Amino acid sequence: YQPASLSEKTLPDTFVVQISVLYKVPVIYRIVSGDGKGYFIIDSSTGIVRTRKNLKLEDFPVIFNVRATDSSNPSIFNDVSVNVDVIDENDFPPVFPSSLLEERLEENLPATQIVQLKAQDNDTGRNGFLTYGILSGDGLKFRIDEATGILYSTVSFDYEEEPTEYQVVIYAEDDGIPEKKRGFCTVVIKIID
Repeated sequence: YQPASLSEKTLPDTFVVQISVLYKVPVIYRIVSGDGKGYFIIDSSTGIVRTRKNLKLEDFPVIFNVRATDSSNPSIFNDVSVNVDVIDENDFPPVFPSSLLEERLEENLPATQIVQLKAQDNDTGRNGFLTYGILSGDGLKFRIDEATGILYSTVSFDYEEEPTEYQVVIYAEDDGIPEKKRGFCTVVIKIID
């Protein structure tokens, strides 16, 4: 049996799986091995497995064995393994060290790197895997490398002819389950004469 993965936030007494056998007389179900930390309990007559307590992500996957025994003859039984996995919830959003940065950019430069942005996410695995993007600002004049977080200008600026200050709002987004989370940072870019 391979029931659907449980969330690390699954509450005690949550349904996990129902074990069933095809047999002519009633059977007694019990967990015989593999659940050393006592995470699961089984109803001896229905074969329904439920959680017994809160789950600790680091203890999983757990593979335990259930035995179905003939209720009138204990020497007749069969065992099956149940493989339960737990998924890490997306607990934390990405966070930038500072929510506001000021960068100077000389006029008349060709397209160039301005700053590398780096957010932190305290989740692990895909919940902590970050990509970067531009939420607002002059998207034609700036671009961000979605993997590295490096912000670039895409044009040359003229101090005398254009705005001398731009605000670009950057986001970092994790690849979280069940939902993605975002953190934000505003970069103020001042064009220097």
